[in-house]
Amino acid sequence: MSSLTKELTLVDILAKIGKWFYILLFLFMTVVPIIWLTISSFKTNFEFETQPFSLPSVWQFQNYAKAIQMGGLPRLFLNSVIVAVSTTGLNILVSAMGAFAISREKFRFNEALLNVILAGVLIPIIALMVPYFKIVSTLGIYDSLPGLILTYAAINIPISVFLIHGFMGSIPIELEEAAVIDGCSFAQRFTKIVFPLTKPGLVTAGTFMFIYCWNEFTYAMLLTSSESSRTLQLGIRFFKSQFVTDYTSMLAAIVITMLPTIIVYIFLHDRIISGMTSGAVKG
Repeated sequence: MSSLTKELTLVDILAKIGKWFYILLFLFMTVVPIIWLTISSFKTNFEFETQPFSLPSVWQFQNYAKAIQMGGLPRLFLNSVIVAVSTTGLNILVSAMGAFAISREKFRFNEALLNVILAGVLIPIIALMVPYFKIVSTLGIYDSLPGLILTYAAINIPISVFLIHGFMGSIPIELEEAAVIDGCSFAQRFTKIVFPLTKPGLVTAGTFMFIYCWNEFTYAMLLTSSESSRTLQLGIRFFKSQFVTDYTSMLAAIVITMLPTIIVYIFLHDRIISGMTSGAVKG
């Protein structure tokens, strides 16, 4: 028994070492590029090209001022905020109504409809580029923020319905039955009973939606052409050609674009984690 105990102890030790090795490895691969990017944004272009992995001799805070003033970041930032906030609101509203109808109302092909919607998660976003481009062009909203808003909202409906559906399905049907007895209509059941109780799922889906819209590049490049409709991520693409060798200002612009998503996650990570775990258990 003692030898068996020693073997089990050795296995446990090796398992813990392996676990922490992989955790620290992925932490290193995630954090180090961000640290390097941030430090490099405070260098001169000469230091960046000749000493890429050293600390700056003098911290160049003016790189951020140059990025904001010369790169037109305020306009790009405003466009990204409008697109991300509007898309998140529209996506959550449509997804919540769809999830409510599927989870709370029983009708023919109920499960089939849900499976068709969730199958959209498996479709590569790149495969939808031509159809979305054709639809947006036909509607006359190409090279406009509404075109991006509608496209982003539609692309992410499957994942939002998936997250919200589990929460709505876990709400006791007795609450709605009592509301119906008190005179609640179909719309009132949704707005006053189910929708407020689904807040954790809504926050989780909304956070993922906001982060996706803020960081999206492919469709922003496909569906816009003028400077007035560019978002932050697309604007950085033209930053390099505009400044030619001013790489440190471009890095400063990249750091600025990362801040909103980092701040959103810092304040909402508890709700995101609890929302995902609750949906997994209750759904």
